[in-house]
Amino acid sequence: MTLIDARNLPRHVGIVMDGNGRWAELRGRPRTAGHRAGSHAVRRIVRVARRLGIEQLTLYAFSEQNWGRPDDEVDALMLLLQEFLVSERDEILDNGIHLRAVGNTRKLPVYVREALDELSARSAANHRMVLSLALSYGGREEIAEAARALATQVRDGTLRPEDITEASFRPLIPSVSLGDPDLLIRTGGELRISNFLLWGAAYAELHFTRCLWPDFTADDLYEAVASYQGRQRRFGLVPFVRPFSRLAEPAEPTAI
Repeated sequence: MTLIDARNLPRHVGIVMDGNGRWAELRGRPRTAGHRAGSHAVRRIVRVARRLGIEQLTLYAFSEQNWGRPDDEVDALMLLLQEFLVSERDEILDNGIHLRAVGNTRKLPVYVREALDELSARSAANHRMVLSLALSYGGREEIAEAARALATQVRDGTLRPEDITEASFRPLIPSVSLGDPDLLIRTGGELRISNFLLWGAAYAELHFTRCLWPDFTADDLYEAVASYQGRQRRFGLVPFVRPFSRLAEPAEPTAI
């Protein structure tokens, strides 16, 4: 198992859970079998993240573009989502997890919205970890929605165009309302972020793995966190380097 520093964890981790369909195809099974295996991986990784002490976990569960998939696959995904919300309710509540959703959830079927709203409301006071499901979500769409809200304020005379700043946008971007992602993981071997957390990922550390999502384990999450911990986050600045002085005495070595 990869060793990580428990004092230097990413506060907010986002995951693009890619590879369910290919996982199923490699085994000669229907894509729906891959999605079901992927839901088991969600349960596994949520538990690991909670035990590890990650404060926020955002999972790209269903994109705005996924509505364009075949109807039978979309229906199966919606049923799996409802099943997850119902079957995991007690574990989420008992372990102090606050579940919430980001995205255009108005497009979800009524039976999914009811289960989602019920669990979100019941878990709202929990604070051990925030689990955000990105559902009917798109990063561009989220930014466009914020722009429309600001345009409405300008039209109504409550905001001047010259006063629109990054700070004006941030409260209108639900995916970062609790903080930007520190680490963004994508499984499945693709090297792109696919419209996920575009605003918040501006300075996120990226970790790509060939592991298909249903096969993603605790060790894979630890490896991603260890990779994050091995990087220097500068946020556009330069690292501090102590100036060299010819008059400085050489430092005594420190025993470790």
